Amino acid sequence: MSELLTVIGLILVLEGLPYFAFPNRFKQWIGKVLEMTESQLRVYGLVSMLIGLLLVFLARRTGWFG
Repeated sequence: MSELLTVIGLILVLEGLPYFAFPNRFKQWIGKVLEMTESQLRVYGLVSMLIGLLLVFLARRTGWFG
């Protein structure tokens, strides 16, 4: 359970970082995201999830990250 809470905490830190560090650039980026089609957003989301799964696999299976 502590690992799950750690992961959720890290996700929240990473999600909040652009809002805190670069608020103006983040607003511009959101404007560009709003102009994207649904299919473009789905592909972006799929690629992000696959990269995340690959990182989790590498971290757990190979021990590359400690």
